[in-house]
Amino acid sequence: MRRAPEVAAIHDLSGFGRCSASIVLPVLSAMGSRCETMLTAYLSAHTGFPHSDRAVFLDLTEQMEDCMAHWTELGASFDAIYSGFLGSARQIGVIRDFIARFRRPGTLVLVDPVMGDHGTPYSSYTPELCARMEALAEEADVITPNLTEAAILLRRPYSSVPRDEAGMREWLALLSMDGRRSVVITGVSLAPGQVGAGCFDRDTGRFSFSQTHEEPCRFPGTGDLFASVLLGALLRGQPLPDSMELAVSFVRRSAAATLELGTPPLMGVQFEPLLGELICR
Repeated sequence: MRRAPEVAAIHDLSGFGRCSASIVLPVLSAMGSRCETMLTAYLSAHTGFPHSDRAVFLDLTEQMEDCMAHWTELGASFDAIYSGFLGSARQIGVIRDFIARFRRPGTLVLVDPVMGDHGTPYSSYTPELCARMEALAEEADVITPNLTEAAILLRRPYSSVPRDEAGMREWLALLSMDGRRSVVITGVSLAPGQVGAGCFDRDTGRFSFSQTHEEPCRFPGTGDLFASVLLGALLRGQPLPDSMELAVSFVRRSAAATLELGTPPLMGVQFEPLLGELICR
């Protein structure tokens, strides 16, 4: 039996609806990793739900700094650092400090630069937070933006998102910082009725694409699901293109299973019955 990789999972927790930590923790656990969790925020429901006067958004920046200090005292050590949804612009600096403090030779840093979708930033993401996300992404070994986030990082209008493989290769190369980091862009569609991802692998210098059938519905949390499966596979030693392929396939099958069950899309994909497929035996 091999030692379980230790992952510092820096994510929010939404009390209602599947996303963020409620996806990250079970997926990585099923794939053989152990997560130590530092919460960025607590939300009563994810941001896809209609806002109301009763919605809760608790910014945990102060607690993140205290948590980091405590973990230092405990001698924490990590095989991977994985960040997602942030609660404030100030958290960019906190996470950069965290990476500087806990990164060691061999630590894989994956930044999912969560900022928005479908061409629009999330309601809690200020222009300052979006602008500073670029600095956090510079710390990463791997980033996993969707099309909206890729455009923001490149400071390009969403209307300029490439629709062919050549254009997507160009964006992947630009986001790789001259080949210094790996990049996976999600939501890539290279043909009608198809969707998936494209990647640049810094270890090989190669581009790869994975496409699958596009299910006729959009679900919140699929970016978290994708990045978590990708990281779990990478920590098993799988190459980036193979890890991307697994993530694309698992997200599609989870979406298809959810549609078959007929649950409300805003609740997210019901990936739990499929977790057994991710277990490495």
